[in-house]
Amino acid sequence: MKNLQLKRSKEDSLLRFHPWVFSGAIERADDGIAEGDVVRVLKNDGSFIAIGHYQAGSIAVRVLSFRDVDIDARFWHSRLESALDMRLAIGIADNPQNNTYRLVHGEGDHLPGLIIDIYGKTAVMQAHSIGMHLSRVEIAEQLVSVMGSRIENVYYKSETTLPFMDDMENGFLYGGSDDNTAVENGLMFYVDWLRGQKTGFFVDQRENRALLERFASGRKVLNMFCYTGGFSFYAMRGGAKLVHSVDSSAKAIELTNRNVALNFPGDARHKAFCEDAFKFLEQAGDHYDLIILDPPAFAKHRGALHNALKGYTRLNMKALQKIQPGGILFTFSCSQVVTKDHFRNAVFTAAAQARRKVRILHQLHQPADHPINIYHPEGEYLKGLVLYVE
Repeated sequence: MKNLQLKRSKEDSLLRFHPWVFSGAIERADDGIAEGDVVRVLKNDGSFIAIGHYQAGSIAVRVLSFRDVDIDARFWHSRLESALDMRLAIGIADNPQNNTYRLVHGEGDHLPGLIIDIYGKTAVMQAHSIGMHLSRVEIAEQLVSVMGSRIENVYYKSETTLPFMDDMENGFLYGGSDDNTAVENGLMFYVDWLRGQKTGFFVDQRENRALLERFASGRKVLNMFCYTGGFSFYAMRGGAKLVHSVDSSAKAIELTNRNVALNFPGDARHKAFCEDAFKFLEQAGDHYDLIILDPPAFAKHRGALHNALKGYTRLNMKALQKIQPGGILFTFSCSQVVTKDHFRNAVFTAAAQARRKVRILHQLHQPADHPINIYHPEGEYLKGLVLYVE
């Protein structure tokens, strides 16, 4: 196994168990290290400190263990078993009303670069590092072993996260099924793991969708950036008077209509619009009294932060200008580089510009099956506010 040696005093973050080694901290590296290799990270004095996957770029090593262990089948089995045990402990796994959840959440489950979502009998696995990509077959084998009868298929979907890999191809690593129907809190939905974004359905909004259902009765709901309609059919079950779903993707609108029909066939309360969100809000009337803003990440890196905050301010100002007095706004950011304070300040600015009286009812975040490693605060990516607008 190859070694990387750190510059003097650059081990401090690792001593605090932060799972990343940045390229600027490296003093020297053994010859022949390739992307995706498992490497040992040494202090400047040559003593061991961590082991992880190497990759070119700002984050040079994603730490798999702070113990000098073999990264083998036994290692993957142990980490996956620990991830499942936590989901069982919080009651999200083996729940007949909810067969949809995140089993592995990267650094939050001490497996940086790996995401695994469960949709019914199918596990959708996604790599965000070359090391995890190279280990995908062995990980899938141990996943099947750990999950047992809980799953029948493992689908690998990393073409969008590692598009530069020559051997990258989405497909089944185990099993193979065209049954793409899953259940969340008793509601059914189709999962497009073949062509959908991320792993196919945003399971991180499960609890926030359930909260929205409690506010929906008798309201006129606008679900912006609806993707596959999750908030829309929760609003319908909650007794909304009407629900309008908006997304710029025709494929997303098609899936939204299918999901609504799956749960509420023939229900005339719902209409879907394939249109740009800002354009739709500009032209929309002021008859909505419950609006959901759940846009894709406006900032993928720190360099885009300033423009992202301007985008969040503009979007929320438009919604606050349109919403009825006594209306409720659910607004979110899933940009990792946008902190809770950043987002709250952007919404504060939007409220001031819209000249509306606004009260915060709830401060929202990602659910427990998207855990945050206490040593890796960057893992807290989802921020949300529920606002009452006079």
